[in-house]
Amino acid sequence: MEKLASLMEDMEQYLHYIGGGAGALALTGVAAASAFYLASRPTTERLLWPIDDQALLEGPEQIRVSRFSKDCKDGKFVKHLYNDATTLYECFRRGAKISNNGRCLGWRESFNKPYQWIHYNETLLRAKNVGSGMVAMGLPAGTETFVGIYAQNCPEWIIAEQAIYCYSMVLVPLYDTLGPDACAFIIKQVDMHVVICEDDQKCNLLLDRAPKCLRRLICIKEVRPATKQRAKNRGVEIVKFSDVETLGTKNNHPEMPPKPSDLCTICYTSGTTGNPKGVMLTHENVVASFSAVMMQFGDHKLKSDDVMISFLPLAHMLERCCENAMYMEGGAVGFYSGDIRRLSDDMKALKPTISPAVPRLLNRIYDKIQSEVSRSCIKKMLFNMAMSAKENELKRGILRRNSFWDMLVFRKVQEGMGGRLRLMLVGSAPLAENVLNFTRCALGCMIVEGYGQTECCAPITLTVQGDHIPGHVGPPVSCCCVKLVDVPEMEYWANKSQGEVCVKGTNVFQGYFKDPEKTEETIDDNGWHHTGDVGMWLPNGCLKIIDRKKHIFKLSQGEYIVPEKIENIYIRSQYVQQVFVHGESLKSCIVAIVVPDVDVIKCWAQENGIPGTLSVLCNHSEVKQLIMDDMLSWGKECGLKSFEQIKDLYLHPDPFSVQNGLLTPTMKSKRPQIKSYFTPQLEDMYKKLA
Repeated sequence: MEKLASLMEDMEQYLHYIGGGAGALALTGVAAASAFYLASRPTTERLLWPIDDQALLEGPEQIRVSRFSKDCKDGKFVKHLYNDATTLYECFRRGAKISNNGRCLGWRESFNKPYQWIHYNETLLRAKNVGSGMVAMGLPAGTETFVGIYAQNCPEWIIAEQAIYCYSMVLVPLYDTLGPDACAFIIKQVDMHVVICEDDQKCNLLLDRAPKCLRRLICIKEVRPATKQRAKNRGVEIVKFSDVETLGTKNNHPEMPPKPSDLCTICYTSGTTGNPKGVMLTHENVVASFSAVMMQFGDHKLKSDDVMISFLPLAHMLERCCENAMYMEGGAVGFYSGDIRRLSDDMKALKPTISPAVPRLLNRIYDKIQSEVSRSCIKKMLFNMAMSAKENELKRGILRRNSFWDMLVFRKVQEGMGGRLRLMLVGSAPLAENVLNFTRCALGCMIVEGYGQTECCAPITLTVQGDHIPGHVGPPVSCCCVKLVDVPEMEYWANKSQGEVCVKGTNVFQGYFKDPEKTEETIDDNGWHHTGDVGMWLPNGCLKIIDRKKHIFKLSQGEYIVPEKIENIYIRSQYVQQVFVHGESLKSCIVAIVVPDVDVIKCWAQENGIPGTLSVLCNHSEVKQLIMDDMLSWGKECGLKSFEQIKDLYLHPDPFSVQNGLLTPTMKSKRPQIKSYFTPQLEDMYKKLA
């Protein structure tokens, strides 16, 4: 009570100094909220931090394992949590049982309508019928049959997935950002006869370059007669998803459930160069991965009354693992309406308790809040005080969303995500420390950040409850062990707790489909998967990703350059949205392509009386010098050597994106494509430097 009185006294003095009605109004709001604070303060949750050096195995390789499973020390990694849930087929049936046929798949037809649901037993019946229908159409049951799914997240995606598992077939997801050429390559490589398609547009994209092996498209939505005729001309039959379901009902073929060792899916990763690689994952791989993650949730484990929002692409393993974990525990999954810009509307209607997330989403929320509070000194002051108070609570192990500051400052953020979130799992890319801190404070829920790869079914490491310190990705999960190996050319040494991250365990993939050479490059003779990422062990046994082994080049004077390391430093500049560092073996220095942060640059230009659009500003010498100086300053502060600092840059107004072919679907730079796209600008910079 004394602390609150002191706090309010400080705020009253500050607002009095500001003066005016706004100050009085804000103080009234603070006073009104104090009763809520006093009523809510006892309800706190203390978190545990169970990591210590016992997770380090004896031996010269300094292998680390999870402390959440005692058997990990003996090389026995987690395969499943329950004996009746060893495959994705069994996991779904377990969920139906423990939820007592609870809600399973939810969707809504428009933004002004509520979510509607189908329950577990209906989902399983429909899945069995769709699978039976595919068998009736001539697809043989078994792991030699590959079925594609090319659709946005929806109930039919999950029904089709379970239909495939009912008959031990193998699921091969396709997605837009692979591009038509890559989709055609995948269909041909796996000899795919059937693809389950979402709509007319996706049917036509596949028909553009349809390989001869493709014989049938099963379409979830209506297709135009012209598209059906076009398909017929190419020897491809288009049938309705509902018709396949009806056919299965009439034929009722007996199910052929998969074994844990059976191939479950081939998930293609779009590399920065060449054709995509097909990552082969078994049922055991996938079940082990999300089982290990769930062990690490501790008190926050999934329950049958949980609801999850589905908006990340189901074609990627992060979302697949999250959803299958929900189904195993009998939880409900509601699908977003398809427009990511209106995700908040879906979350308000669904009110999820669980949500996966990616840095892009959290960055947008953070930027929006920062933009809002910067308009008012009162709002900024209250925001800073709220952040300070909530950060102090986190340090004391208190996690909640019912405090005074939640009501006064963070309630809109929480309500924008449904108001019931209790667990968020962040993955796919590094999350800035300030954004992670803000999200934990604003949402008042447990947020875990993971590191992984498709080749490991998503998770390799994961932060645990009670660890409020950002800047790392946690200890290994209990389905694998992790070690670091030397990278001499980059001067990273395992005996100094730095090196390439290598993984071995039940979540590691079986190899790349029909690509033994790439498999041998990635998995060594002892079964260790070499990730290509460079990590560092922290004293508490957590992993921090510090670099990337690939994309190294040597300058003419013999110095090695790691462009991504330099880019990760330059991106800290407030003026930089994206940056691409380039160098050549015949050149003695490096240059950069920079996409400026449009809001920051326009604000600076306005303050300095420089008119014009972003394109005009990109050609302004003062703007270029401003950005160059700030980037070099960051480079110097972070210890870049002189040859690691750029000598020139080109400002480009349009961001790199998946759509313009300069980013992969996982938002990584396509370095060869960026180099090719900006060849004239790169050559021009080197001419001026000569």
